[in-house]
Amino acid sequence: SDWSADSWSDYGSRDKPGTTLGRTVPDGSVLLPDIFHTNHLLFYERFSAYQDYILADCKASEVKRFIAEYLEKVLEPSGWQAIWRTDVFEVLVGVVDVNFPALKAVVQLSEPFLCESQDSSFTLECMQELLELKEHQILLQELWVVYDESGEFDQTALAVEHVRFFYRCIWRTWDEEEEDEFDYFVRCVEPRLRLHYDILEHRVPSGLVVDYQNLLSQCEELYEKFLNVRNSISSNDSDSEAENVSMVEGLKLYDKVEHLKQKLKLIENPLLRYVFGYQKYGSLQAKGLRPTGAKVIHVVPWTMTANLLHMLARDKLCPESCEDLEIQFHRDPLAAVNACYEGDRVIICPGHYFVDGMFSIADSVELEGYGLPDDVVIEKQGKGDNFFDCTGANIKISNLKLVQHDAVEGILNVHHGKTTLENCVLQCETTGITVRTSAELLMSNSDLYGAKGAGVEIYPGSACTLLHNGIHHCKEGILVKNFLDEDYEAPKITMVNNMIHNNEGYGVVLVRPAIPSEMKDASAQGMKGTSLFLEKTTETTSRFFLMMWLLCMTVDDILFPALGNTQPTQAVDETACAEGFRQEQPGCITDELELYKQAETSEQTENNSEIANVLGATSAKKRQIHKKRLSELGFTEADDNLMSQEMFVSVEGNQFKWNGKGSFGIFFF
Repeated sequence: SDWSADSWSDYGSRDKPGTTLGRTVPDGSVLLPDIFHTNHLLFYERFSAYQDYILADCKASEVKRFIAEYLEKVLEPSGWQAIWRTDVFEVLVGVVDVNFPALKAVVQLSEPFLCESQDSSFTLECMQELLELKEHQILLQELWVVYDESGEFDQTALAVEHVRFFYRCIWRTWDEEEEDEFDYFVRCVEPRLRLHYDILEHRVPSGLVVDYQNLLSQCEELYEKFLNVRNSISSNDSDSEAENVSMVEGLKLYDKVEHLKQKLKLIENPLLRYVFGYQKYGSLQAKGLRPTGAKVIHVVPWTMTANLLHMLARDKLCPESCEDLEIQFHRDPLAAVNACYEGDRVIICPGHYFVDGMFSIADSVELEGYGLPDDVVIEKQGKGDNFFDCTGANIKISNLKLVQHDAVEGILNVHHGKTTLENCVLQCETTGITVRTSAELLMSNSDLYGAKGAGVEIYPGSACTLLHNGIHHCKEGILVKNFLDEDYEAPKITMVNNMIHNNEGYGVVLVRPAIPSEMKDASAQGMKGTSLFLEKTTETTSRFFLMMWLLCMTVDDILFPALGNTQPTQAVDETACAEGFRQEQPGCITDELELYKQAETSEQTENNSEIANVLGATSAKKRQIHKKRLSELGFTEADDNLMSQEMFVSVEGNQFKWNGKGSFGIFFF
């Protein structure tokens, strides 16, 4: 019965889950008896119970009936005790019957009367009066079955646990009004159940968990208001002013609820959860300048030798003047960064540093490795949301290798201000670098790989400059998030001479909502579903494969004979071509290689142009939408400043090779 948090991640289930249950003491209770320990169930124990025994393929409107039918098969109708638990009291009751359609138990107070509460007002007479008001019927999810060693009530305890968990963690008050076209388990139960266990196992960023809980609370509150407004509208066809006002208010509330429900579904979907991300506002406070006004150089040595100190003094500490220079030495990079004030500089000497914590940089500081990136390695240990959080106005990180393990969020998040990343190597775990709204990233001469999400995520309203970088072996290379929403500005993107290769998906992918006309066109072409991946293909791609075939033909049929292959040729033309190759270089092969190089160069140029054009066209689409909204508000001539949200795009000289789905794609949602 002793289950640790780590056991939740063991998704294997027993053949007969719950046949022998442990016992536990009610929270802080000495008076009340022990109860069955059922809240430790594994993911697939709950998954199997809901899918195979309780809900099966029921619709949303059939959920309550299916649960009632399940309870009739496994729940003991009487003869067991339970603790009736609320926010203010816990009382021992005996179950004498079960109202299965209502999912309620008929109870009576046990003898002797046992009750624990926050105050002494809940006496025997008070509890009897309360039960009479409830007609002695209590919701099953408010009952915790009292432990019994015989095992007779094991299935009863499990059944009550499944009902309680379902209505506390899975069911939403608006589910019953959802369309009945879909399997409720597949559409709602499975994603919510997975999210619940992902949160338990710390696989979801804490900020995203807070966002989800806040969205859920807001949605429940607005939905309750919507129901009140809807119920207040009379069923007759009255056209009174009050009726019309209520209808308008109800429509507004309905739109808000639908918007929040869509956000909840995005977070519940494990595939879309990190694609769309969330807005996280750091609580980091900049220290500002040191009270004395001095700026300090912080040195982090793995081991300090006289020779290393001499080189540091020559190259970094005293290149010009050593007057009034304050130097502090630290044992690890995290301690050095935490000691920084505005304008300070951190120099990390060669070594492999293991850090258990997060770098939160809120001031304008410079973090520099003394040597090549592979010589100065900072490796993260322990679980945590982030590795580097940057909110300073002007931060620079250079000549470092950052290694991330067991992470929830990306390796580096730029929330505010400008962060410059120069000559670094980033070995990622989840996503790579995230450039949030209003933040700026300049990344140059760096190498990023290993991200299970996107190597670089670019949010609306941000600025991202990528120069001479390698981005490879990630889920996606670069992901540009939706910026068509009216609250967002278009990002400013510059990509020059980057090598984006060997990514599982696209080299660059744009996430954006589908315009109704686009969805209609896609439907006409046989594309169905609310989420579509459209891979941009050009004639150049076909030409590229043609040139690859020509090159293979050249190598097999021309080059090998020229190198002395003694196998007989199968055609006179091939022999002639081989002879031509010997006598007249660069005859056959050189022309074909030149054609291949030209085709490859042409394709890379078109790839760069295509990305720039599509991003620019999307920015233009945003301007049109914005202009239309201004027109609807009565502004016939839009201010140039209001309309200056066009994306600045410079995409030149980038190479896209061996990306699983192609160079560029659009994800419509």
